[in-house]
Amino acid sequence: MGADKALVGLKGRPMVAHVIERLAPQVAGLAISANGDAERFAGFGLPVLADEVPMGPLSGLLAGLHWAAAEGATALVTAPCDGPIFPGDLVPRLCLAAEGHGVALASTQDLHPTWGLWPVTEAARLADFLASGAKPRLRDFAGDAGLARWPDGSFANANRPEDLALLEARL
Repeated sequence: MGADKALVGLKGRPMVAHVIERLAPQVAGLAISANGDAERFAGFGLPVLADEVPMGPLSGLLAGLHWAAAEGATALVTAPCDGPIFPGDLVPRLCLAAEGHGVALASTQDLHPTWGLWPVTEAARLADFLASGAKPRLRDFAGDAGLARWPDGSFANANRPEDLALLEARL
């Protein structure tokens, strides 16, 4: 995208603002996982969590799990900053899918591992996974996750500038 995707404009607002708006009614608290200058997110009034050891999305997940545990939460829900379109019932359906699994990931025809529910008790296992030298992929760490299923088209993110027009039409 050539820019900080979280701050790329979509319908006159940064993409992350759309994610915050959609997720806020479903959770007790929010934070933004981001490296670099945290001041760029100051206008959102949320904690900005930097990776302890930058190794991709799993490092952000680990920082989030530590933050959620410190806040007294039992689980963390994740949604990507460049994914402003996801179901309004994301959290309750992930909670149902997590029963018997602990971890739950969103799924349509394809797996959407960046939208997930992660018990804070997974932090130690995740730290060990990252320290093991394994390729740090969300899907590999999630293992036997429960899957909350939706029809195709329920999730959309922007990876290229041309994706923005499609997202704008859907919003």
